[in-house]
Amino acid sequence: MQLYDFKEVEERVILVGVQMNGNEDTEESLAELAELAKTAGAETVCTVIQNREAVHPGTYIGRGKIEEVRGLIYAMDATGIICDDELSPAQLNNLERELECKIMDRTLLILDIFAKRAVTSEGKIQVELAQLRYRSARLVGLRESLSRLGGGIGTRGPGEKKLETDRRLIRTRISALKEELAQVEKHRELIRSGRSRGKLKTAAIVGYTNAGKSTLLNRLTGSEVLSEDKLFATLDPTTRVLVLDDGQQILLTDTVGFIRKLPHHLVEAFKSTLEEAKYADYIIHVVDASNPQAEMQMHIVYETLQQLGAVGKKVITLFNKQDMAGGVSIRDLKADDTLKISAKTGEGLDAFKALLSRLLSEEQIYIERLFPYQEAGRIQLIREYGQLLSEEYTENGIAVKARVPMEIYASVT
Repeated sequence: MQLYDFKEVEERVILVGVQMNGNEDTEESLAELAELAKTAGAETVCTVIQNREAVHPGTYIGRGKIEEVRGLIYAMDATGIICDDELSPAQLNNLERELECKIMDRTLLILDIFAKRAVTSEGKIQVELAQLRYRSARLVGLRESLSRLGGGIGTRGPGEKKLETDRRLIRTRISALKEELAQVEKHRELIRSGRSRGKLKTAAIVGYTNAGKSTLLNRLTGSEVLSEDKLFATLDPTTRVLVLDDGQQILLTDTVGFIRKLPHHLVEAFKSTLEEAKYADYIIHVVDASNPQAEMQMHIVYETLQQLGAVGKKVITLFNKQDMAGGVSIRDLKADDTLKISAKTGEGLDAFKALLSRLLSEEQIYIERLFPYQEAGRIQLIREYGQLLSEEYTENGIAVKARVPMEIYASVT
């Protein structure tokens, strides 16, 4: 019997971007796009930038650049191109007709990575919903483009099930996914309200993708969240309890990383996940201090948080990767406290935990009270949610000095 070795299509792609009005970020954006392509399993063979006042409404790039790209496709033996912006259905169809190869854009690439990374049922639902919304408007162009190579970027997730379905079936599937997601969001809301009743303060760890958020959570809490030197290594939020040196506790939630030009489909689909930052008491903003684009990445995080409505909270900015940092200069810093750390080596983490202890203590009320022995169980409430500074057993009861959160003050006085 003859055995066949099936391998995933290894794609060789050309990156295409439009630089408008002297925008200097185009090269950096394409460098990030190359990292995204690498994460998706594609090799970047060439980069093309066109200077234009605006993207071409019909073909994204102009006629001359299309001819140049056509020549590069044959010269570099490329299997497709990836455009640095989201293409309209017309641009997608016209480019495919002109270049006769697989056409992808930044949104499709990110959606593909998310489809590969999603682990939980919620993550998979969110990704499929975003993919179907994206594809429903581009069904005609995607049908021919994605069936040509028979695999690779853009064919994960619902693409493996049935891409050539009609819009009516896609709408039906979207409705079903929305109902599933609504149930998941209701469950997430119950978890949030449970945390609120539990009186523990929460902190959302946010930041640009690959800034070291998961590594920080692992180092602080001893959890085993996947952390890799790749974009979007983790998608699903993870919450762990951090017990501080003085006995106080705080919930830390690792969130999905942000990125420039984050597709609208993803912001909508991942709203329940991203909103962990909105409902947290504190924002822990992790910055990759070794990245030359750190300041730009910070502004993207600020914009995304504002878009989510996660404003007016105390922000702690951690300049991570000090073991690799070359000294980044930040001009417009929006933070209440800043620290230099290395989640990898542990540098600065003791100072960070001390800062969290201080912040939690500042929101607590100092009490001195004598508890009758029959009410000794209430002291456990202080141990769990506050700081028990001292306890002394006397003839009349237990004399306690403590700091307690406002939420349990009435229960222990």
